[in-house]
Amino acid sequence: MEAASLSGSSLCYCNDRFSRSIPRGRYIASVSRNFSEGVNDVDKPSSKPLSISSSDSSTQNHSLLKGLNLSYGSIQKRNLNLQTNSAVGVCTFPEYVAESHHSHSAEEKLGVLLLNLGGPETLNDVQPFLYNLFADPDIIRLPRLLRFLQRPLAKLISVLRAPKSKEGYAAIGGGSPLRKITDEQADALRMALEAKNVCANVYVGMRYWFPFTEEAIEQIKRDKITKLVVLPLYPQFSISTTGSSIRVLQRVFKEDAYLSRLPVSVILSWYQRQGYIRSMADLIEKELGKFAKPEEVMIFFSAHGVPVSYVEDAGDPYKDQMEECIYLIMQELKARGIGNDHTLAYQSRVGPVQWLKPYTDEVLVEIGQKGVKSLLAVPVSFVSEHIETLEEIDMEYKHLALESGIENWGRVPALGCNSLFITDLADAVVEALPSAKAMATSTDDAEETEFDPLSYVVKMFFGSILAFILLLTPRLVLAFRNGFF
Repeated sequence: MEAASLSGSSLCYCNDRFSRSIPRGRYIASVSRNFSEGVNDVDKPSSKPLSISSSDSSTQNHSLLKGLNLSYGSIQKRNLNLQTNSAVGVCTFPEYVAESHHSHSAEEKLGVLLLNLGGPETLNDVQPFLYNLFADPDIIRLPRLLRFLQRPLAKLISVLRAPKSKEGYAAIGGGSPLRKITDEQADALRMALEAKNVCANVYVGMRYWFPFTEEAIEQIKRDKITKLVVLPLYPQFSISTTGSSIRVLQRVFKEDAYLSRLPVSVILSWYQRQGYIRSMADLIEKELGKFAKPEEVMIFFSAHGVPVSYVEDAGDPYKDQMEECIYLIMQELKARGIGNDHTLAYQSRVGPVQWLKPYTDEVLVEIGQKGVKSLLAVPVSFVSEHIETLEEIDMEYKHLALESGIENWGRVPALGCNSLFITDLADAVVEALPSAKAMATSTDDAEETEFDPLSYVVKMFFGSILAFILLLTPRLVLAFRNGFF
């Protein structure tokens, strides 16, 4: 497993822009200036970017994203309130990179690239979409010696899982609305930037379906963009979401002379931003008001899960960021006089490995057994409606909750094109623009090797044979079905 050091650009944090003072957090990391100015106390605000690094030499940090100098260093857990000394995580690129030719352009052309998961738009798209998903080494993390099995395994899982997934997509209209909603968010963001006198082209790049990230990058080249802000539509950073998308950018930019010199700023996480927190609190407050007795409603935050190994072995900060996010939302609600009980659980686990706990389905049953009668579900890691909100939460989990004794069910909608949310994203883009730097190329990436056609053919040949054997072995097929579905 690769762990938490991301090497080749810096993770920078802007100052916290919350109007209220929020207590010091329980996740404490050492920080240092980008320009070798020495150690800076994290409690002291500064207008200069901060690069998170480790001060504990005994902590082993492995690369999560090759080519990015981003490190989640020595993090100590303490029984204190959650830290909120940053509003947005911005990943920029090293100062030593040669000055870009773009800086001499007579006319600057700004671009914003929105990154998202993507989803099948028809039922026929489901199986190839699943293949793309499971073929991603950041989704199914195989040992190095078994990585040649990635594609055959992805093919097997996608074929076996497709029938059940098709049922889910059929239940919400025959396809995912994610592309449509993301396009609407892109248009809304462009207009919000124009309102701030910032003219920018906004592009959409999906990780596993059309329009793919590579397509968006080609359009960025055709439009001759001279400065780019990359904005993943995931509030919290995870290897499997933002991390996977940034890997694609690194690969494409490294291989292209124009792109390798393009000034880029990547907003790695934005769950702490004031606009996002207030937008979520607004939605929760509005939905609570629909209950007969709002004060008795339990607020049930349901986040997309990740395997425990991502957090414990690879240093994924997702769990810590999610817990801090919930803390900030509840602090905002308490400031409004809303002190409802709340809990956090994780949904959408796949496969036989252990995922982050507690699990949403198990917690719903426990809550019902404890006598909770009113519950408001909050899809906290999603900013667009898709299969996991429309089918998993609205249908499966609602049915389970009502069966378990919960009588009054409500659900907070995803943010979508919420005006406060979009305006805050526009602010994040504007704040990120000055820190854009040319992306460095790494020549010592241990995972990058020269392409060997013979080796590739041999691996695919034996991998295909293994996949064929698995498909013809009823017991193994049954084992996969029991484990993954």
